[in-house]
Amino acid sequence: MKNSLKDKMEGKESIDALFQHATEGILVTNSKAEITRINPSAEKLFGYAEKELLGQKIEVLIPKRLTEKHVQHRDKFHGDPHARSMGAGMNLSGLKKNGEEFPVEISLSPFSNDEEKFVIAFIVDITVRKQAEEKLKNYSVELEKQVKNRTLILEEAIEELEKTKKDLHEALNTEKVLNELKSRFVSMASHEFRTPLTTMLSSLSLVTIYGEQNDKKNQDKHVAKIKNSINNLTDILNDFLSVSKLEEGKLENMPEEMNLSAFVAETVSEMQQLTSTNNITHAHIGKENATLDKRFLKNILFNLISNAIKFSPESTNIQVRSEVSNLTVKILVIDQGIGISKEDQKNLFERFFRGHNATHIQGTGLGLNIVARYAELMNGSIGFNSEENKGSTFTVILPQ
Repeated sequence: MKNSLKDKMEGKESIDALFQHATEGILVTNSKAEITRINPSAEKLFGYAEKELLGQKIEVLIPKRLTEKHVQHRDKFHGDPHARSMGAGMNLSGLKKNGEEFPVEISLSPFSNDEEKFVIAFIVDITVRKQAEEKLKNYSVELEKQVKNRTLILEEAIEELEKTKKDLHEALNTEKVLNELKSRFVSMASHEFRTPLTTMLSSLSLVTIYGEQNDKKNQDKHVAKIKNSINNLTDILNDFLSVSKLEEGKLENMPEEMNLSAFVAETVSEMQQLTSTNNITHAHIGKENATLDKRFLKNILFNLISNAIKFSPESTNIQVRSEVSNLTVKILVIDQGIGISKEDQKNLFERFFRGHNATHIQGTGLGLNIVARYAELMNGSIGFNSEENKGSTFTVILPQ
């Protein structure tokens, strides 16, 4: 009984039933690539009527653009027939009777009888799977795009946070520097104002006393001290005023044509009146005229010559040289003063800086910083050459 059932299941009728009722398309081709058998599922898959495909070449079910390549693959398969999935890793397409293409998955199995070699093909329509894969791919692309966008937003936020952090750090440092400058200013101002004021009060009392005693010599000496103290206070106030204007950005470079030689000579003459112990000379070479901002140049000359007087021993010479060429103006102020140590030279143009050998001499430590700022506003530069106890040469170069 059991053997009879097994025989029926393995018999031709059972195999035909499987062929006819299989849900996937099945077709058989001979060695000439002609379709010899095809099941209903395959006919329905490709849109053909029953038995309409019998005897036709298999290429009728393949898009024309792929026909030539398919023939090459088919010949290669017949050279080495073995069961395999067709076109692994490739996108295979079938062609319906109405010309519509659709994605397929194909498995091939060769077999033969005494008369002929055959290939059986199992064909599955994978349109739904491909749509799902495409949807998943699009979803992945969209997801990746969203991730990139959010990453970009996050990076921008981090960058902005870093910038804010940097700005805050700079602001805190600036505030710290300003607080230090304020402290140094208060300390320096109280000392620099107190000294001349004390001298003036003391000398005024002595002037009165020597006047009552008719001692004109001592009286004149203390009047000179009062004048000198007033000049010192004027210098300090001028420095503070210059710094204030520079910080507020209210100063604008306004060059005008001028007789540079005469201008420098006049300034030297004014500065000579401030000292009775030093001799200030002026020499000029080159053209007479130049185009510069008179206010800025006056401040530069005033500060450099004032420093030369302040830091030079009595009875020493101070030289001021001016030179005008086609493109530049050069101003040199040369003294035989206390000079600047190598150690102090790197900080010379910093605000409130005083050299270690100048602490006993009155000054705000602002003069050279102001000169450098004025030179910068005129698109120029300032340099120096100095040796301690052997004097200094300051050189200002300005374009015109």
